[in-house]
Amino acid sequence: MSLLAGRTLLAVDTETTGMSPASGDRLVEVAYVPIVDGVLGEGWSSLVRPGRAIPPGATNVHKITDAMVAGAPTYAEVARALREACADLPLVFHNAPFDLPFLVAMFEEAGLPPLRNAIVDTLGIARERGGVGGNSLGALATREQLPVEPAHRALGDARTTARLFLKLAAGWKPRREAGDDTPASLAELAANSQDVMRTTGRR
Repeated sequence: MSLLAGRTLLAVDTETTGMSPASGDRLVEVAYVPIVDGVLGEGWSSLVRPGRAIPPGATNVHKITDAMVAGAPTYAEVARALREACADLPLVFHNAPFDLPFLVAMFEEAGLPPLRNAIVDTLGIARERGGVGGNSLGALATREQLPVEPAHRALGDARTTARLFLKLAAGWKPRREAGDDTPASLAELAANSQDVMRTTGRR
């Protein structure tokens, strides 16, 4: 039985003004793509009014300008919509240590319940598997011959993350003691991906 059978997950991605909410950086875009029984669902995305200017260096990456977010929903509006969608579903990220702090900060600012969801990190799965080449989202998508989405926009990257997760999860096998034929579980995959992220360096 597939570890994704009967399960719904959300692949999530963000675009920001910089590298860290602890330094005052903010979200400018967020998106998610449901994965239901191993099939991608309809995606959702929203620009976010960050309440600060977007540095030129960040705009050079994601092409999101101050003018584009001037009329965007507020932090609180986007936070409520995203937190409701996340519910208690497992969440899939590529490099969760980057995205998660921004979501945690947004939900906290909006007075919403914190995330206690299981987190699956495709970067952790890829690092454990090894192989030739880099482990950036784009490099992995190319290596796995996945459809090309617009890079560095939240919805395109969320779709790519979802497709990469399906490809990597299909080939993932937990390390077992000899003779242990216990089926793999999604919780085990999530925990394993986090363990790898804690014990490996930055990409």
